[in-house]
Amino acid sequence: MILTNEQQAILDGAKGETLAKVMKTLVMYGDAFEAEKLVSITSEYNHLVTSFGLKVMSPVYDLMQQILDAGVTSGQKFSVDPRPMDKNVPANFLQNLVFQKFMYTKQDFYEKQLKELGLMNEDAFSCTCYMDQVGNQPKKGDILSWAESSAVVYANSVLGARCNRNSGIIDIMGSLVGYVPYFGLLTDEGRKATWVVKVQTTKKPEAQLLGSAIGMKVMEDVPYVAGLDQWIGTELNESACSYLKDFGAATASNGAVGLYHIANLTPEAVELGESLIAEGAKEYIIDDAELERVQNNYPVVWKKKDASPKLCFLGCPHLSLQQLKDWTDNIEAGLKKSGEKKVVIPTVLTAAPGVLKEFYKTEYAPRLKATGVITSYICPLMYMNNPLCKTMPVITSSNKLRTYTSARYYRDEEILAIITKGGK
Repeated sequence: MILTNEQQAILDGAKGETLAKVMKTLVMYGDAFEAEKLVSITSEYNHLVTSFGLKVMSPVYDLMQQILDAGVTSGQKFSVDPRPMDKNVPANFLQNLVFQKFMYTKQDFYEKQLKELGLMNEDAFSCTCYMDQVGNQPKKGDILSWAESSAVVYANSVLGARCNRNSGIIDIMGSLVGYVPYFGLLTDEGRKATWVVKVQTTKKPEAQLLGSAIGMKVMEDVPYVAGLDQWIGTELNESACSYLKDFGAATASNGAVGLYHIANLTPEAVELGESLIAEGAKEYIIDDAELERVQNNYPVVWKKKDASPKLCFLGCPHLSLQQLKDWTDNIEAGLKKSGEKKVVIPTVLTAAPGVLKEFYKTEYAPRLKATGVITSYICPLMYMNNPLCKTMPVITSSNKLRTYTSARYYRDEEILAIITKGGK
């Protein structure tokens, strides 16, 4: 790797031993991927994936403290993934005991470290940091140092920023020195599509299901998706962006996609069209039968496969304001149809704190509350990491949550039927 004089000086200790170690780590990381150089981070804010104060993460807290003790602060303010606990989310005495005494025992301590290092504000805890209500939305072409997979794929694809799928802690190290290794999705060549996915469904495909199918097929490659614009349009409005948020999260968690192009919709696809497709790209056709095949092959890991659901999580990644409104309308309609007054299964809708604050100002908030639904800023995945929660029959329409936990996946319309009339 070729370093500039300034970069070499940091590596040699010109800005202190701590930054020298950080720079050495980034250089070794870049060398592992045969990066030719380091490039400057250009985004206004960073985003960190480590938001949770797990007791076993003591090396992270030690590292953060070394950085703070050395007087080093982040070159950028940053947002961070969602908090792992919320007293409003249903949990029994033993589950709460595990959360508070055995799992997230360092939460307050770690949040204090985050604030000292450069947290944007008290509400900057969300995996959807790019939403207007959170305020961390990179511009097209910005170079980032992010690690949260669902945020990385959204920033690359929908916003046209440039970021590799970094690991946790690498995200903050890039921010500390202001550089990241130049390889992969930072390069023009690395952003070319090696798969052409043709969507040939007879109706709008479920975002989480379509993303899952593509992620499992292309893995870490870049797909160019044709035919989806007929269902979600050619404008990046709130509806399309909400769809792509969920779609991308599924491609990133069910595979390892860090960038996708949607014909006639995402920035680079609109600008460059099919010139984004690499020579020799493979083809994958998705029709109704293929989506049904994918869903039918999801494993059910519940101890009792026919158990009645005890909890429902919606919002992994966090829901948008429009999605909260849409779920309110749909749940009310479902309850009216079934003759129920409230949801028959405890249901939690999660969203960023800033999104929830805006939602609470609308006439939708009391309507949703009247249905018995709970709103929260929590990370459902962190909730499900509790061994006593893991054994519960939990349902979700999130393919990310299904992939990383014991939660069972259902499409949105299936979820709606289950929570409003107790269907299975």
